[in-house]
Amino acid sequence: MEHARLPTYTSLRQLVDLVGAEGGRVFVRWSRGPRYDLAPGQVSTDELTGVAMPGLSASPLGVEEWWEDRPLELWVARRVYDYSHLREVKGPDVRPWTLTGREVGRGPDNEPLVTDARPVAWVGDRVIAEAVDEVARQRGAWGPLRRPTHLGHEGWEHPQR
Repeated sequence: MEHARLPTYTSLRQLVDLVGAEGGRVFVRWSRGPRYDLAPGQVSTDELTGVAMPGLSASPLGVEEWWEDRPLELWVARRVYDYSHLREVKGPDVRPWTLTGREVGRGPDNEPLVTDARPVAWVGDRVIAEAVDEVARQRGAWGPLRRPTHLGHEGWEHPQR
C-alpha cells in the first residue's frame, strides 16, 4: 500500500479490532511516518549513543497473557497513551501509525525492534483522545512514559568514583 494513502483510524474501536485480528504482531510507532521510516538506509538509532539499531523502534499493541479476559480496549488505550507525549517532545510532524512486522530484538528501552514492516494505518487524534479518556476513567494514578528533557535531577548526586 502506498504510504501516503494509508487510511486513518478515527476510533479506538478500529485499533482494538486490528489488534484482535493481528494478535501480537501489531505495533504502534510515533514518527514522521512510513514514508521516512521505510526509506532505504533509514534506521532507528539509540538517541543516547547514536548507535544504529537493527529494526524500527515500536511499541507492541498485542495483549499479554497475564491480562487474561480484561478489556482489550483498556490495554490498547494504555499502550497508545504511554507514548502520547512524543508529539510534544519531538515536534508536530510526529504522529502515531500502526504496522505489522517481525520482531528482531529489543532496543535500549526494552522496546521491540521491528523489520519487514508493513504500514497499516495512521492513528488519528480522536483515537488518542479516546485513549486518554479511557485511562482517565481508571482508579490508579498513572501517566505517560515521559523522560525529563534534561539530565540530572535536583537533589540527586552522582555516585563517588
